[in-house]
Amino acid sequence: MSSIQNHCFMSIIRNRKILNDPVYGFINIPDGLLYEIIHHPYFQRLRRIRQLGMSYLVYPGATHTRFLHTLGSFHLTNTALSILKEKGVSVSDQESEAVLAAILLHDIGHGPFSHALEDLIVPNIRHEELSLAYMQFFNRKYNGALDKAIDIFSGGYKHKFLHALVSSQLDADRLDYLKRDSFFTGVSEGVISTDRIIKMLNVVDDELVVDIKGIYSVEKFLIARRLMYWQVYLHKTVVSSEMLLRNIIIRARELTMKGKKLWGPPALIFFLSNTQFILDDKMLEHFAMLDDDDMTASLKIWQYDEDPVLTRLCAMYIQRNLFKIRLQSEPFTTEEIARLKQRVSETFNLAPEEAAYFVVSDMLTNNAYKPDSGIIKVLNKDGSTSDLADVSDMFDHEILSQTVKKYFLCFPRELA
Repeated sequence: MSSIQNHCFMSIIRNRKILNDPVYGFINIPDGLLYEIIHHPYFQRLRRIRQLGMSYLVYPGATHTRFLHTLGSFHLTNTALSILKEKGVSVSDQESEAVLAAILLHDIGHGPFSHALEDLIVPNIRHEELSLAYMQFFNRKYNGALDKAIDIFSGGYKHKFLHALVSSQLDADRLDYLKRDSFFTGVSEGVISTDRIIKMLNVVDDELVVDIKGIYSVEKFLIARRLMYWQVYLHKTVVSSEMLLRNIIIRARELTMKGKKLWGPPALIFFLSNTQFILDDKMLEHFAMLDDDDMTASLKIWQYDEDPVLTRLCAMYIQRNLFKIRLQSEPFTTEEIARLKQRVSETFNLAPEEAAYFVVSDMLTNNAYKPDSGIIKVLNKDGSTSDLADVSDMFDHEILSQTVKKYFLCFPRELA
């Protein structure tokens, strides 16, 4: 854990707890259900999950955790609720607790290295589904105390603006990760004014809106999000390292399914030994035992395995001899990919099916604004509301919602 993360501490002051966050300063955590959730081992595991996965290989400071991000999102949500109440929006104490529980648990389903191994440790199941399963676990544990939180998280609660605070194009999750990731990577393009945006929030017809006076802050937020995706989240070296790690897990699962006894923590072997899972308490318990440390320790051992593919892939990762990566606006041809696989086969004396682990081609996409996933509504001076894209004098509607695509090809540096 970094020195900055060690700086986070909790102390008891009367009936609340104080956490010292490097981004926002002091964060208040009330006694009761929320405090119990935070101190549960399933939640504490987030201290051992890096927020930005493999990005620390590019930005050495990017070692902050999902634990910090989740508490930051909690803080922003709590602040937003206070602002809305001051503006006359009716939110009961029970609803406030439910929203805060939902944001606390919104990322608990992340596996080792966060998005890097999304839907791979537990095939075809995304972290949102796992987060919901953990919410349901806590709901059983606390005798239905999270009923409202689950409804809010799932979007089924009667007041839609509460769901928007947790999951929307301008939610607390996005506001925190942009500001926090910018802070820890040192990438200034991600700096946004969370205070300004939250102060401009309001509710009209049960929908979360932003006052027209805050439009420039929201535009800056969208610009920052697009830039942070290309500069941090989809940085070519980050993508290269993620493809390498994913192929390691794919190979390890293939070998395990064939009966090979790989060294590894029991929880990891449990997931490598299966491809289909039921989201029951047993699976959740195994998943909660997995973190970044387990993966790194396994890779350090596997680099000495007798399997030539697993050995080489793991050694590449541990030694940071990552894939070379090329980006272009058009898909790479099947002929070019086949030629590279042939060269890998000849250079490393591997069978054609083994060489496929060392050549990866796919597509990256970047959206600043997705109207089909819900729009950001602006509250005009006359009381009417509009889509941000329709009232912005900085963005063209089509450009703002355009999906930018880039195609990549990864292969060993020895072949560059």
